[in-house]
Amino acid sequence: MFDKLTLILLIIGGINWGSIGLFGFDIVAWIFGSQDALLARVIYAVVGLCALWCISFLFREENELSPSLSE
Repeated sequence: MFDKLTLILLIIGGINWGSIGLFGFDIVAWIFGSQDALLARVIYAVVGLCALWCISFLFREENELSPSLSE
């Protein structure tokens, strides 16, 4: 469950970065007032930590990432 949550947050962060790159529009900053707003900075930090966690996906065995049908 934790892996799915981190992946979801990382996808949201990726969408935000995509909107910055394509349109120059920061969704998180828009929602929370500015990039310097405390809550926006917390969200940026959490997404960054999720990205670090998702690096571990590269080093896991394939059967650890996909649940078996018997579960």
